[in-house]
Amino acid sequence: MSMKYLGVIFDLDGTLVDTLEDIADSMNKALKLRGFPEISLEDYSTKVGWGINRLAFLSLPEAERKEATAAVLASDAGKFYAEDPLHYSRAYPGILDLVAELKKKKIKTAVLTNKPDHIAQKVISGLFTPGSFDIVQGEIQGKPRKPNPECVWELLVALDIVPANAIFIGDSEVDMETAISAGCFPMGVSWGYRFREVIKIAGARHIIDKPRELLEFFL
Repeated sequence: MSMKYLGVIFDLDGTLVDTLEDIADSMNKALKLRGFPEISLEDYSTKVGWGINRLAFLSLPEAERKEATAAVLASDAGKFYAEDPLHYSRAYPGILDLVAELKKKKIKTAVLTNKPDHIAQKVISGLFTPGSFDIVQGEIQGKPRKPNPECVWELLVALDIVPANAIFIGDSEVDMETAISAGCFPMGVSWGYRFREVIKIAGARHIIDKPRELLEFFL
């Protein structure tokens, strides 16, 4: 493996942490509150990744998919989620060891997610030791979000790394689109919410099956 990589930007949901059950629980509470049918955990696995507003839109019955309705649903779900985002969520097996090893190797790390920033900070601080990542950034109103490459470039400037020296790792199409548009190495993980073939078609140049495999890129 090449030794040119100096840093890695991680997606959060489906990459570092299995958050799907908490997300689904919150959205289903919102759907029920507004009189809409709840949907299955499996259905949510194909809808997450683009942020809570898009998730709310996709969670509505097709005949009810209006931006205004989705905005109300997203607000409700966001409140439910913020109350208890770590009820079911856990770091994937091997992730804590990987992050600790990257820290030991002095590899620069960041987390970039379309999850609201205050919730992203709560999830990371609740599951990882302080200082595990150099930067953690969620969605902030008025700022670019995935797949806009500007949100990646902003992180890379702060990390003092150029795109060609960074790996962007995630489990979804939006992550691969983000990585490619930003000029980073697009890496997928097989343990997240999308099938391997979906990530491959989306542009992943390499897919890892275990977290420790990432370390091969930093030897």
